[in-house]
Amino acid sequence: MATHLRVFPDSREPATRHRPQEPAVHVSLGDLLPLLALAKRHHYVWLQDFLDDEVAITPDLYDVLCAFNDSHRPSA
Repeated sequence: MATHLRVFPDSREPATRHRPQEPAVHVSLGDLLPLLALAKRHHYVWLQDFLDDEVAITPDLYDVLCAFNDSHRPSA
């Protein structure tokens, strides 16, 4: 009969699951986008865990993304 593994959090340490983490790693968009695109294309479930996370971008990238979004909206 197979043994079932049960994992319990260490009660001495506070749970970090619902505490937002402070950004500590800087990654170029060129390195990040291919990995995210691959994960989305292959429906990796772990990507869903981060969909509510916020990312910081430069104001000029934000302006470009807003303009791109406005130009690609389907017309009614």
